[in-house]
Order: sequence, then structure tokens, then C-alpha cells
Amino acid sequence: MTSAPTGWRVGTLVGARPLTGSARSLTFDVPGWPGNEAGQHVDVRLTAPDGYQAVRSYSLAGSGPGEQVELAVERLPDGEVSPFLVDAIELGDTVELRGPLGGWFVWRPEPARPVQLVAGGSGVVPLVAMLRAHRDAGSRATMRLLYSVRTPGDALYADELASAAPGDATTWHYTRSTPPGWPRAPRRLTADDLRDDTLAPEPGVRTYVCGPTGFVEAVARALTGLGHAPGDIRTERFGGS
Repeated sequence: MTSAPTGWRVGTLVGARPLTGSARSLTFDVPGWPGNEAGQHVDVRLTAPDGYQAVRSYSLAGSGPGEQVELAVERLPDGEVSPFLVDAIELGDTVELRGPLGGWFVWRPEPARPVQLVAGGSGVVPLVAMLRAHRDAGSRATMRLLYSVRTPGDALYADELASAAPGDATTWHYTRSTPPGWPRAPRRLTADDLRDDTLAPEPGVRTYVCGPTGFVEAVARALTGLGHAPGDIRTERFGGS
């Protein structure tokens, strides 16, 4: 469906909405965009009036054909690009985009196999793209999400994830604070949580893990210890090592 990236394209902001107090969904019209697969990402380049340029990579929240792309950006306190995208960019403004990028961390409807998604924080974005693609394809294969987030207010796409079909329901895990009456105290995701709240390591199960580097490495290590084959675990990480 997609072709190799052909350089930078101009994207015009045509839609924006808040996702949390520090994150925003942004939709761009990008003439010539070839479409993308669920799980891919894009480079975004900003150019200052003095010619200084900054480039950052962001996961795509959607997939399929068409010339619109949706990003979800979380503001970083010391960021060069994310504060502008979350707080300042307005409808009609333009950025440069290069992509789609990545071919390993993608989900395709075929072959139909059970899929477990594990997200940490804003790492949920490419997994939202997979959930949407799974729904749009009418796939009958199991796809479940375990979402680890600091607090309920930090969850991206919370309403959409909460309204998923029963067979694709999200399991929530909180590390700092929980909703009132939540049955578990907040804590970091453990191997026991992964054993209890993800698909068992049976043949055919594929797991996608996305989040900060430390989170991804810890989850992948725990999943391997639980019996998942390393080749069935696909990871995407961000941040320092």
C-alpha cells in the first residue's frame, strides 16, 4: 500500500484537539502522501525564521490510504518541537513531514493471529493505529491492549480506548495514582502483571511493545521470561537508553 519516502512534504494543519493537559492530536493535509501502515512513524521538521531547523519523529495514530495524517504529540518540558506542536501551532499553519518510515513495527490484517499490545505512556499512539486498522479490517483475530500510564489524566485516547468492543477491551495499569475505587495500588508494571493481564505465550501470539526505552526493555525481558519467543515480540522505543 505504501511506497518508500520521497523526501519532505508540506503538511497543513486542518484539525487539532486536546488529548490530555499536555498532549494534542494533530491532523495534517499532506499532498502526495502515499498512505501508511499501522505502526509507522514520520519525521517532522520545523524551520525558524533565522533558518535553524529541528527534526523529531512521531508515531502515526492512523493508517490507510489518503492524504491526511494524524499525530499525537506530548509536550516535553525541554523539547524544541513538541511545545510548539502542543501549544502554538494553529489551523492553517504548515510543517514539513517525511515518511512513512518503518517496516518492522507494523500490523497487517494477514496472517490473522492473536495480538497483544503493551503501551507505556505516549507509546500508545502507534498501537491506537493498530487497533483502528484491526477494527476497520473487520479482523476476527484477538487484539488486546495493556496500557500503563502514570495517572488517569495522562491517558491518550482514553475515551476511544474505553469504548472498544468487549473482545478488544483495554486493560489499564496506573503507576502514580488510580481512579477512585481502583482495586490495585499504583505501581510499576511487573512480570506478574504481564502474566495476568496479557495473552498467554502460545504459538502464534505476537506482542507489540512501545514506550520509553527502560519500559520497553523491562517488558520485553519479562515477556521472554514468561515464555514468549523473542521473535514474536516487536518493540518500538523512544528516549535515552
